[in-house]
Amino acid sequence: MTECYQTSLQFPPVKRRKVEADFSGGDITSNGGIPLLAQVDKQMGLTQAVSRVLADTRRQASCNHSLLELLKQRIYALALGYEDLNDHSELRQDLALQTATSRVETLASPATLCRLEQRSDRETAVAIHEILFQQFIDAHDRPPKRLILDFDATDTPLHGEQEGRFFHGYYDHYCFLPLYVFCGRHLLVSYLRRSDGDPAGHTGAILSLLVKALRQHWPKVEITFRGDSGFCRWRVLRWCERHNVKYIVGIAQNKRLIAQSALWREAAETLHELSGKKQRVFGSIYYGAKSWDKVRRVIIKAEHSSHGANPRFVVTNLPQTDKYLYDKVYCARGDMENRIKDQQLDLFAGRASCHRWWPNQFRQLLSGLAYTLFEGLRRKALEKTTLAKASPNTIRLKLLKIGAVVIRNTRRIRILMSSACPHQDLFRTVAFRLNSS
Repeated sequence: MTECYQTSLQFPPVKRRKVEADFSGGDITSNGGIPLLAQVDKQMGLTQAVSRVLADTRRQASCNHSLLELLKQRIYALALGYEDLNDHSELRQDLALQTATSRVETLASPATLCRLEQRSDRETAVAIHEILFQQFIDAHDRPPKRLILDFDATDTPLHGEQEGRFFHGYYDHYCFLPLYVFCGRHLLVSYLRRSDGDPAGHTGAILSLLVKALRQHWPKVEITFRGDSGFCRWRVLRWCERHNVKYIVGIAQNKRLIAQSALWREAAETLHELSGKKQRVFGSIYYGAKSWDKVRRVIIKAEHSSHGANPRFVVTNLPQTDKYLYDKVYCARGDMENRIKDQQLDLFAGRASCHRWWPNQFRQLLSGLAYTLFEGLRRKALEKTTLAKASPNTIRLKLLKIGAVVIRNTRRIRILMSSACPHQDLFRTVAFRLNSS
């Protein structure tokens, strides 16, 4: 590749004016809004709490970067859209990110951040999950009356020889199968799993831990377990019944369910033939597979349209009507898929390129911590704004990725953002709310 050492770049003129460009602008950043996220982090105490519970076996006298600074640098960079450690070769010079991490010196190198990831282990994962749970508890000013715990799994594609790597027939590639648990928009569990086992693996143990921990804080809270058909395991349902936990879980259709739902399916088909429009008929039966310990209520959604029949089945111990439970309770679990997309796509939880298992789990949890910061920003400063329900990527583009000149001396640090920023009023509103909270 030919190297060009021309300092000034020429472009076509505009109305007789020369257009020139060079790289002599000085300390300019594209991350002018990062102080917002740093302020949210300080109020939540998130990275501070994580740094306190993680072991740091380094010889402290030889360390130029504290564990807290390393965590902030890595998590804030994920929030800003920098998914790879290699990005930090240049990003470590960014004055805005240095300011957000409470430094006025160069940030850590990719090698230093890599060593942070490689030191992680099982105890690290447990400790960070405890922080995520405590953040959920702290987000409530008063005990909630009811909580719905959403369980779902997704695939993390793999392109190397990572530990625990297996081929998954459904996804048709090598992958991990992480398990996520959300309560509303709050992330509770981000658990990396191998893909060669039951899709509902470890669900019962995790549900048991969460229910016991939640009831220690809120003894009277009503808890509902919700999941798709991949989580329909009768032992989990029996545990829920014995421990006063409600459940609403999809169940895969089979010949017996199809046969027992014939009355409702025929009614939906007849109504469709008469009206020419999609029709849905709801009902419920009591069903138990041979392997189950007893029969349970199964809601039937018999749907028929121009595309044919589309029956769905849901097993539950909730008392409300069939239509209400299916439309208002079960189908609401679809919003969790958006939360998983926030993790996997916007915050790079699927970036599992480490060879060893626990560093990949650590990376997934770093993404979870970045997500928790976005949720903190949403809760503290974005209510009743245009970004109240926006994805992390949208919040990033409109509030964090702002061009700015950074002027730093011994007395102050000034971040001078673009006068043409289209979201100045929203930025001021968010900054004011954070300063007032």
